[in-house]
Amino acid sequence: MQTNFIDKHKVFVQNNVLNKTKFNVETNILRLDTINSVVSGNKFFKLQLPIAAAIKEGKTTIATFGGAYSNHIVATACYCKEIGLNSVGIIRGEEALQLSETMKEAASFGMKLIYVTREAFKNKEIIKQEFGNETYYWINEGGYSRLGAEGAMDIFDWIDETYTDIICAVGTGTMMAGLIAAALPHQKVTGICVLKGYEEQIIDVKYLLTESEQLKSFAILHDYHFGGYAKHPLELLEWMNDCYEQYNIPTDLIYTAKVCFAVQDLIKKGYFSEGSKIMVIHSGGLQGNSSLSKKFSLLY
Repeated sequence: MQTNFIDKHKVFVQNNVLNKTKFNVETNILRLDTINSVVSGNKFFKLQLPIAAAIKEGKTTIATFGGAYSNHIVATACYCKEIGLNSVGIIRGEEALQLSETMKEAASFGMKLIYVTREAFKNKEIIKQEFGNETYYWINEGGYSRLGAEGAMDIFDWIDETYTDIICAVGTGTMMAGLIAAALPHQKVTGICVLKGYEEQIIDVKYLLTESEQLKSFAILHDYHFGGYAKHPLELLEWMNDCYEQYNIPTDLIYTAKVCFAVQDLIKKGYFSEGSKIMVIHSGGLQGNSSLSKKFSLLY
């Protein structure tokens, strides 16, 4: 499988960030956003094994699910175009008169977009029967699967044993499950939930883990969603600009801005033990910022 559109050599660890306090912790960020401008961050890692499985099974089309602003949708479309597969996106909600930039980009990569009502979207099995055929390989929304999690384990190629804490944003929980599976016994994985009222998220993460992996140290925090998925009050947008000015870190309004804000706040509140070495995962998805009103512009 050709993956020469992905350049892992561009990934780097940005040191000494998000920590202006006197608390004795070291905070670094893994810049996975640099791997590719579209299939960026954790998207490549979550897709690599399912797509490899599809090719092995002789499938010619990748079909998946997402919303009108889904990083996963556009990343899947781009990935498929690069390696010569067809792609289909089942999109939650009615087709808008003015397509989002995400939908326009996905379509430009050749993805067939099929819009279904929010109610119909809840029943994925019926959708598969109605729109799929034997040439389709179905990938869950956000890449949610054990294969997706196993692909995310490769993120540990840049995380060594000196780290005590790994912090990531959590949507479907696929990346977090992979990080937990790859973590060493002394390392704790903390997820920052970007969804409001999703207390059962920990169940979805555990579902992707083996019994022994479920015994590892991990937690999900629910205090940094800023109102819910894709919600971005002015406070968050202004913080995103401040973050770029101070640390030269571009963040997206759905995931990385919230996780980076959380890390900075948690350091101030003493969440991490003194002497901790923290790795924050930049999961990419900067294209999501294209949905911002022109009334507010980011610095990068």
